[in-house]
Amino acid sequence: MATSWKDGILLKLTNILVYFLFLGSNIYTVASPTSIYYNGKETYITPAPWAFLIWSVIHVLLLGTVIYQFFPNGKKVIIDGISWRFPLLGILNAIYVNLWATHHYIVAFVFALLVSSAVTHIYYIVKKHHLSESWGDELFVHLPFSLYHGWTTVLIVVTAFDAFGVNRLHHHAGIWTKVFVFLGLFFLEGTAATYAFSTPEGDLPASIAIAWSLWAIFAHQTSSGFVHWSSLVFAIFALVWVVKGALGLSSRGRIALSDEERAPLVG
Repeated sequence: MATSWKDGILLKLTNILVYFLFLGSNIYTVASPTSIYYNGKETYITPAPWAFLIWSVIHVLLLGTVIYQFFPNGKKVIIDGISWRFPLLGILNAIYVNLWATHHYIVAFVFALLVSSAVTHIYYIVKKHHLSESWGDELFVHLPFSLYHGWTTVLIVVTAFDAFGVNRLHHHAGIWTKVFVFLGLFFLEGTAATYAFSTPEGDLPASIAIAWSLWAIFAHQTSSGFVHWSSLVFAIFALVWVVKGALGLSSRGRIALSDEERAPLVG
């Protein structure tokens, strides 16, 4: 049955509204490094401001998502599959960002968990029930939510230290601070590895989001030698997982090509 662009029009319009009013509004606070990243709390796991440029990539990709929903393949996964979870994610994300930007870190941490939960649910639906069937699916559905999923993992760790960690500008890194920073870095690197080995081809965007953040932590954390060099080690490991994911994608491409080449010319 042919589908019309008007099918699910209420949700489509809601997605657009949420994107521009909630997700779009975040551009003014998180899409580019401004004074907000220099006036916030500095912990021993705070990344360099350029780490947050990843928001810009996510916003651009999600703009493609709200456009892609008007196409048949996009409608199938975004409207029928993800459904109202996308507007919910947009609202939770906007609340989290504004709480974080106004230094309400404990409440922001709670909303970081809620954002991660919403992204995880969408991520699961996309990965398990809507395999990529076209470049549109890959670019405007799988890519943004994979990147988003990896990035929210970083946000949870960073916001947890904002909420409960010490300010590195006022306190030296004690033994417990070093222990928890090490565990946080280990968790991020381990999550990058999990993404890389979760499927035969891995999840490259999610691994990149975490690796990018670990390198930003290494670049920014220079006041403590332990944190600085520990973050370098974990960043290198995360980069290895990114390479593994890239090789997995390359292998998948070769397999697909081989299958096509072996296909009979006459069906």
